[in-house]
Amino acid sequence: MEKKLKTCLTSIRGKTDFSPKVALILGSGLGDYADGIHIETTMDYTEIEGFPVSTVKGHKGRFVFGYVGEVPVVIMQGRVHYYEGYPMTDVVLPTRLMGLLGAKQLILTNAAGGINGTFCPGDFMMITDHIAVGVPSPLIGPNLDELGPRFPDMSEVYSTRIRTVIKEAASACQMNLKEGVYVQLTGPNYETPAEIRMCRSWGGDAVGMSTACEAMAARHMGMEIGGISCITNLAAGMSKQKLDHMEVQESADRVSKDFKRLITRIIETI
Repeated sequence: MEKKLKTCLTSIRGKTDFSPKVALILGSGLGDYADGIHIETTMDYTEIEGFPVSTVKGHKGRFVFGYVGEVPVVIMQGRVHYYEGYPMTDVVLPTRLMGLLGAKQLILTNAAGGINGTFCPGDFMMITDHIAVGVPSPLIGPNLDELGPRFPDMSEVYSTRIRTVIKEAASACQMNLKEGVYVQLTGPNYETPAEIRMCRSWGGDAVGMSTACEAMAARHMGMEIGGISCITNLAAGMSKQKLDHMEVQESADRVSKDFKRLITRIIETI
């Protein structure tokens, strides 16, 4: 196992023996979900030896261990992004750690720009697949055989079973859930209108700066994955409005109550 990964795992296990079944990564504007669960313990990323620390405003930067209903979960309040300058192995290190701690299912969330012309700010999109050719694969380099095979299958990154759970949860919450393909690009700049046209021609429905790399790392480990994007804005060229991070935060905050209901239902059913 990679030395840094082993060091982080040992550091966490020196502080808690909590064993989660479900892992959840919270995107921009969605981080306060973890504050409302039954918390057993929290751990700031700075407490974990060798752990990469997020520098993005609005990301708290800690693991929360606790229960959603009766389901033991580990939640990331704040993820690490490739655009912060970390190598991709550091970006997915937290995902791998949560799998090694015991999580078998991973729910990924993010704030994304809508490419699909039928999407509106505030919509939720269940991720059916992703396109990640714009970022380095987290599996480049020596394979970690303890985690998974050298050439993992990616024909079903987002579990059919979990997608059914997400759709049923949205229906129970009386939410109009969209579905689509998520495109990860590097950021931190927002995309140009020409790049958005390219993403649309590829078959993308939403675009962002995270998630797909985490999904690849988790799938490599055999984890079952579900993904939900909060469409916080229309992508460049689709409206006259300029893009900024404040708009992303405000849109995510506006629909956070619905998001919390949906995530709780998914985790309790999964």
